[in-house]
Amino acid sequence: MADYVIEMLNITKEFPGIKANDDITLQLKKGEIHALLGENGAGKSTLMSVLFGLYQPDGGAIKKDGVEVQIRNPNDATTLHIGMVHQHFKLVEVFSVLDNIILGVEPTNGPFLKKDEARKKVLELSEKYGLRVDPDAMVEDITVGMQQRTEILKMLYRDNDILIFDEPTAVLTPQEIDELMEIMRSLAAEGKSILFITHKLQEIMAVADRCTVLRKGQCIGTVNIQDTTREELSRMMVGRDVQFAVDKVPAKTGDVVLDVQNVTVPSHLHKNNAVKNVSFQVHAGEIVCIAGIDGNGQTEFVGALTGLEKQSAGTFTLCGKDIGRATIRQRSKDGMSHIPEDRHKHGLVLDYTLEQNLALQRYWQLGFQHNGFIRFEAVRTYAEKLIDQYDIRSGQGPVTVARSMSGGNQQKAIVAREIDKDPELLVAVQPTRGLDVGAIEYIHKRIVAERDAGKAVLLISLELEEVMSLPDRILVMYEGEIVGEFDPGQVSVQELGLYMAGAKRQEGGTVHA
Repeated sequence: MADYVIEMLNITKEFPGIKANDDITLQLKKGEIHALLGENGAGKSTLMSVLFGLYQPDGGAIKKDGVEVQIRNPNDATTLHIGMVHQHFKLVEVFSVLDNIILGVEPTNGPFLKKDEARKKVLELSEKYGLRVDPDAMVEDITVGMQQRTEILKMLYRDNDILIFDEPTAVLTPQEIDELMEIMRSLAAEGKSILFITHKLQEIMAVADRCTVLRKGQCIGTVNIQDTTREELSRMMVGRDVQFAVDKVPAKTGDVVLDVQNVTVPSHLHKNNAVKNVSFQVHAGEIVCIAGIDGNGQTEFVGALTGLEKQSAGTFTLCGKDIGRATIRQRSKDGMSHIPEDRHKHGLVLDYTLEQNLALQRYWQLGFQHNGFIRFEAVRTYAEKLIDQYDIRSGQGPVTVARSMSGGNQQKAIVAREIDKDPELLVAVQPTRGLDVGAIEYIHKRIVAERDAGKAVLLISLELEEVMSLPDRILVMYEGEIVGEFDPGQVSVQELGLYMAGAKRQEGGTVHA
């Protein structure tokens, strides 16, 4: 029997203007969890897309169980029992969970679907691996964590034994991440072989057996996890030492920039309100974080604050001005910037170029247009400045189509655009989602710099490490209510977790500065 179930030997893949994979060799053992680590744009997703048949390599060979194979498309990969959970899920939103799982491999009896048989197998798999899902729920109505479980069940339903997870924890809560780690361990214990793309070093240290590190399209090396450290992995990944702790001086707060009073926001999913009578303030020169488990009203609250949704009661006051009925552009002009939760849905126009996306919040301003006509040379110069400043990596620079960029570099583009507007209030929702440690360090420094320049920052984060290290105050939201206010230096992760889970709450319901 071959030593490796999968061997990717000397793989090369080029796109216009960039060599995404440059002579990379990766070898996967049976029953191991093998992490693939690298900066945003290092070539990790490209390499896995080659293995799954989405791209054809320009050079190199792939072997399965010691035998060279040709993987021309995902159907070939499925035939070889290779499955992939993509960073941005490949689900049909208007289909049910069950329909998505069996799509393409539907059991039939002549012209008729045998759904009962499929449902039985899905429920058995879901029970066996702890992947609790409602097979009849519509995908558009379920949480991101449930969507990911659906993607995993799609792989297991097809009897795949080589499982590729591309940034699987980028959109999950801490609790869902722990569950996923447990699921991955049980899959590996059963003999499945897992390739695990991630930026999160603590997850690699917790769950992986070995790790291959890529940098700028090249393989830096493969290490045994028990023989390395988080610091060593980060050094291999970015080529320098990375500062993990957020470096900041005590906040010097000023006037109230954002005043939220008795805000209630209805829910799209049920008759109850998603946000219930929430009040708090954010001052100039401070970072306030709303923490909580995903699905407790944070998304609806931010939607109402930024103008994407309507509140049914209460007021938002920005720099003394009531913005409750203002348009999104007016809120932007009044001094609000917004790094959105979903970069594809609300952050970028994916078929626009990078320079067009970077100018989206400014193109109507003097300097970017003259008598209603866009000054394209000014847009290009502005884009090149931000690309250089924020190290946004793309194959063709300003004219790269946003859709073709890596998720992390898409995120950097949004962060660059929103911070460069010099806002009075920065609403940052999961600002480091999908970013590598070097980029996280840089974005955190930029957010702290905004605070130190006297700006107000409202941070919404599911990353407990970020929640504990970046803000000056933490507000915990549970079932649409603020149930606690904390100083990050005076509260433990365990205590915070009790409030996030609804086991504890401070008296009074609403919190004022």
